[in-house]
Amino acid sequence: MKLAGALVLLGAALLLTSGGDCGLCPVIDRKVELFFHGNLEDYLQHVKEYTNNPVLVEEAERTKTCVDSNLTEEDKTHITNVIERIKASPYC
Repeated sequence: MKLAGALVLLGAALLLTSGGDCGLCPVIDRKVELFFHGNLEDYLQHVKEYTNNPVLVEEAERTKTCVDSNLTEEDKTHITNVIERIKASPYC
């Protein structure tokens, strides 16, 4: 569950640095969706649209594979729900 907590904190940090209105830029929103709920090929295709650095693509693959093998669908849904609640918060 430590990984899930770290990912939630990462998501919250992304939201807080997105300009103050808590809306994610569409590219990051899509990346988060693919990261937690997409398949590996679609996620890597998305990453490759924004970088041609093979080290970054390899790390993205390793991270996605790790998340897919260690987090349950329930964990991923909880993380997504937290991000959505942060985005919908009137205090954001």
